[in-house]
Amino acid sequence: MPKKKRIRPLAICIFRKDNKILVAEGYDSVKQQTFYRPLGGGIEFGETSVGTICRELMEELNVEVDRESLKFLGAVENIFYFNGIPGHEIVMIYDGALQKPGLYEQAVIVGQEANGEAVRAIWKDVDGFALGQSILYPTGLVELLQK
Repeated sequence: MPKKKRIRPLAICIFRKDNKILVAEGYDSVKQQTFYRPLGGGIEFGETSVGTICRELMEELNVEVDRESLKFLGAVENIFYFNGIPGHEIVMIYDGALQKPGLYEQAVIVGQEANGEAVRAIWKDVDGFALGQSILYPTGLVELLQK
């Protein structure tokens, strides 16, 4: 039976270091394309978007977010295909800071999704996304970061 199509609410956070942001690396096997996405995840029923960011970072990377630093930047609607399957998201986007300053010095932060899939977060230069050298999702995020 096919999966029910629905709009998925997400919350993600931009963590900045100089002109770089912390992003998870992903790969679409159908498009044969590497892409990057800020950290966060699906908002659960009854959970705030701020709560989602804090929970997801702890679950996936075992890192704490400075809750007081979180600032809402905006929202984007993202209609896309991933591995050949259509998706639709409303994404709440925040800017924030990690609790432990030492994390900003790590080139890679490794963790794990709830399904056991590895998460690899790295610092990527924002200009590379703006120039089209790397792909940043959700669509519209590059433009939001340039404001």
